Amino acid sequence: MVQTVGVLGAGQMGNGIAHVFAQFGYDVLLFDIAQQQLDKAVATIRQNLERQAKKGAIPEALIAQTLGRITTTQAMSDLAGVDIAIEAVTEHEPLKLEIFRKLDETVKEGGILASNTSSIPITKIASVTKRPDKVIGMHFMNPVPVMKLVEVIRGHATSDETFRVTAELVAKLEKEMAVSQDYPGFIVNRVLIPMINEAIFALYEGIATAEDIDKGMKLGTNQPMGPLTLADFIGLDTVLAIANVLYDGFKDSKYRPCPLLVKMVNAGYLGKKSGKGFYNY
Repeated sequence: MVQTVGVLGAGQMGNGIAHVFAQFGYDVLLFDIAQQQLDKAVATIRQNLERQAKKGAIPEALIAQTLGRITTTQAMSDLAGVDIAIEAVTEHEPLKLEIFRKLDETVKEGGILASNTSSIPITKIASVTKRPDKVIGMHFMNPVPVMKLVEVIRGHATSDETFRVTAELVAKLEKEMAVSQDYPGFIVNRVLIPMINEAIFALYEGIATAEDIDKGMKLGTNQPMGPLTLADFIGLDTVLAIANVLYDGFKDSKYRPCPLLVKMVNAGYLGKKSGKGFYNY
């Protein structure tokens, strides 16, 4: 039975994952190498809880209770006793593999090691540990407190027991689960990234303006935001990283990243987080 949860990485995804677990009664240890990032994460969680309370989604008293269940740390050794550790660091394969090697040495025997990766194979991540049966993918959607989906990915060696515990956790967080086989991009990004990439090709080839491409997809296919706006929100560097995972994983030219996307990332136009992408922020 899971009672304590370790979250590695206090960025956008990590603070959201810590938020929902603490909100639903779990004790959370939030790890990051930077104290500044941990302080920022706690401030963000507080703001998001206050926003939820203002909308009437949670009672006011839950704000202090939730924050009281979150402990921050810069020492990975503090995660030794957690029942599940969820990694939510940058989508960079060598870094993730290094973290899973360390987690495997740190987390108690029997503890589950999960990754929030959106595209890197769980089987590959599991292979650097001595407990591949205990490794699973838990891909939360951004923003985590709002989005209902968790994509659960079974690696080649993931046990039925690990899957069962993970499925129960998703249900306890009042989220929905979509189960994917362990192939590049899983479900969501396998479909989403080629759509975004195709929208970038449409701009690159001069078919229409960014505004009209987004308007066409919003009003023509009932999406809440257009693919180029969505790319800016995801971060163009992240979009490119996932596109490269699909391209390398399948060796199929249909996943080739648009040259305009590559050029924009090289120029440092990463979308909302850098102030400029397909739009200015």
